[in-house]
Amino acid sequence: MGLFSSRGASALAALAIAATLASCASNKAAEEAEATRVAAEVAAAAALAAQPKPIALNDSVIQSAAIYLGFTRDMATLRGGFESPEAILAAMQRGAAYQPDQISRGLVAYASILALQSPEFLTGVRQYGTDRETRNQTVARIVADPTYASTLPGADAAAGLIMGVLDADIAALRTAADSIENDAYAIQADGRASWARQPVPDREARIQGVKDLSARRMVANAEDVARLSAAASSGSGLGVSTPRLRQPPYPPAVSSALALAALAVLDGAGENAVSNTDALQYDRASQDCFASSKLNLFQCLAASRPSYEVEFCLGRHVVRDLATCARGTSQPAGQITVGAPTQSRSQPATPVIRTEPIQPSTPLPVSPAPATPATVTPVVPPAPSITPNPALAPGASPTQRLNAAPPAPQR
Repeated sequence: MGLFSSRGASALAALAIAATLASCASNKAAEEAEATRVAAEVAAAAALAAQPKPIALNDSVIQSAAIYLGFTRDMATLRGGFESPEAILAAMQRGAAYQPDQISRGLVAYASILALQSPEFLTGVRQYGTDRETRNQTVARIVADPTYASTLPGADAAAGLIMGVLDADIAALRTAADSIENDAYAIQADGRASWARQPVPDREARIQGVKDLSARRMVANAEDVARLSAAASSGSGLGVSTPRLRQPPYPPAVSSALALAALAVLDGAGENAVSNTDALQYDRASQDCFASSKLNLFQCLAASRPSYEVEFCLGRHVVRDLATCARGTSQPAGQITVGAPTQSRSQPATPVIRTEPIQPSTPLPVSPAPATPATVTPVVPPAPSITPNPALAPGASPTQRLNAAPPAPQR
């Protein structure tokens, strides 16, 4: 009995030891599994943090860009060859239906979306978004000094893309303006278009109608909004490419567009940052230019009598001024290169000998012209190379007299 009890106790002890060992092994396995799980979560979080944040550009910027794109694209489709006063009036109503501040803001907004189409710029800016601290510091620096974005890697490619695309759009507008202005001159001498030389009926009412249209806020096309929104968030989709690199300094509108695009890449231009993006869309130069163009349009219409003069106002102070203002604020200033002087005609082989002394001429007294206050007017290109009908010169209209300077040759 004592022996059996001793063996039983030993067995129980062995079972207890085995249970303890099994428990230890189970705890170790659980700890290892937990450690593996935690390591996996940390790795996943690190991988997520390493991924670039999605591009975020708020709806206000997208809407502004869509308004600019839609309006300029529509104006570039206009051509001369109108067949009635009503056709000219309809085109004028299309062209006058804009507000200068919306077009100005839209130009910068559209340019920022163009910058986001540059792979070089996206890659360069994303280097500053690898961690929260660096990203926040970069965003704060751009907000404080928007020109800082022009120094980021890839900015030269993005600026080249902006200027290249806008320059092509400007060329399309100039083509439309040339067509309309040429037609305005041509129909003066066209016997089949006698309607163009007749006084415009209800002229004052039509002018007021144009002013009323100019006061309305523009609404973006839904398709343009969707297309630009997708292009901004994906960094592709507009089918544009960088023609060549552009080095700073850039025009203010381009610098602001680069800043907007950089903020969008760094999560600093979303719906919670409208104040930042609104400030960057303001461009004083283009807004003043578009506003002056609108005033010139009203003055031109007030001086117009027949329909062909209204057509001229459309070509000059809507379509051409739109191109001129965009060119002046988004493209680098032109440079004039003067070459060495050349002799236009040969000297005579035998010098001319005078037999009488030449009496020096007495200069006439010149009275100084009265000083006139300086005025700021938008820069407009010269009228196209067109020779008006000489027969119409005695009865020249106010618009013709205002634009009677010799036309420059077509380029």
